[in-house]
Amino acid sequence: METPSRTPIFSSSLQSFLSGRSLLKTEMPFSDQMMKTHLDGGYMEAGPGIFRSKNRWRCLRCNNDTQRLFASFPCAVCKKTCVYCRNCIMMGRVATCTPLYRWTGPEPGWKDTVSLEWDGHLSAGQKAASEAVQDAVTNGEDLLIWAVCGAGKTEVLFGGIELALKCGKRTCIATPRTDVVLELVPRLQKVFPSITVAALYGGSEDRDVFSPLTISTTHQLMRFEDAFDVVIVDEVDAFPYSFDRSLQWAVEKSAKKHAARIYLTATPSKHWQDECRYGKRNYIKIPARFHRKPLPVPQFAWCGNWRKSLEKGKLPRGVSGWTQKRVAAGKQALIFLPHIQLMEKSLPLFQQLHPAIQAVHAEDSSRKEKVKAMRKGEIPILLTTTILERGVTFPNIDVAIVGAEDDIFTEAALVQIAGRVGRSPEYPGGAVTFFHHGRTKAMIRALVHIAGMNNEARKAGLIDE
Repeated sequence: METPSRTPIFSSSLQSFLSGRSLLKTEMPFSDQMMKTHLDGGYMEAGPGIFRSKNRWRCLRCNNDTQRLFASFPCAVCKKTCVYCRNCIMMGRVATCTPLYRWTGPEPGWKDTVSLEWDGHLSAGQKAASEAVQDAVTNGEDLLIWAVCGAGKTEVLFGGIELALKCGKRTCIATPRTDVVLELVPRLQKVFPSITVAALYGGSEDRDVFSPLTISTTHQLMRFEDAFDVVIVDEVDAFPYSFDRSLQWAVEKSAKKHAARIYLTATPSKHWQDECRYGKRNYIKIPARFHRKPLPVPQFAWCGNWRKSLEKGKLPRGVSGWTQKRVAAGKQALIFLPHIQLMEKSLPLFQQLHPAIQAVHAEDSSRKEKVKAMRKGEIPILLTTTILERGVTFPNIDVAIVGAEDDIFTEAALVQIAGRVGRSPEYPGGAVTFFHHGRTKAMIRALVHIAGMNNEARKAGLIDE
């Protein structure tokens, strides 16, 4: 008599934890016996963490193949000399004797009925982009959403995410920065209350959670492989993602073969802009903000040799008057400077105009507190580096850049900085001033970029003058 087939038995906890991931043994809270059972049963596989071909090392977690970023050490595990990858060492050491484990069994599903609970309305530009996102999800296509700062890109994604989840497609929104993850998770959880939205970043408590919708930093995607049917990359132009090939590879590795890949940015690279222009990249543009008001256009203001002025203990020409005018009017402002040292040197000079003026930068331990105080109106003027060029919204501010010709202020950075102004429907206008000692191509391109978006929006009937 033929023995009836039996349903394979495996641990659902290991299935949920490991599905779509590529992890070191030290990253898994499971017994050796459980892992051996699943390896023997064909539900897991162990592959090399570092691969050598033609006398060159390559890390299979971060795709590093720069030979100077590999090093050898006497290994206490295999009692031999091992090679490890220094490029991704902050995520745990991948060495020649440390395999990466993957789940090869059935994927976990979700039983909850997924529904979008949002009573907002999309503008005409947002609606067109939302429909394009849904088409990309359905057809497994690549799509670039080129949308001005403040266009409401997150709301554009709602319909596509709902469609994906209803079709059983696991979805990930990836972003280069942790603070964006922390901002997006409660927004997505609110509109998709029937599922658990997982947040992945350094130190996250959700690292054991399987979720149909994951919000992750691009760094964390190094731990995934063939996981997602839909991958949405927010701020695709932002540092460090735009400069780090390992992060770009991590996004590709985390996506399934026929996954939809959706990229969002207000400032695509020149290469991507050219691809859009010549029909080589699928894209849709949102040239207007949801409140239908034009983007504030930057004004150029020559301020002389501003470095020399600061060295002499004086604010540059025009900057003092610009600041005093905002203080007198009770209008908050952000003033961007190119380097921390210059900002710290200029802070006492600005505080002579108002003692409550503060400064913030990436290494500032009080960064979050200062941004909160700015939001509460407790700080009239905040000096900052490019750390606040994106990802923060203040309802009613003006913006100035001191030294706009500095190399750090690329076209993308200048457009993003200008995009801090006029985001609120209650305060859709404001001043953007580029103080400079000489105009640069980046400044002119930023001006043309912003003015061009306004012209496109006017022609499409997307803004009200």
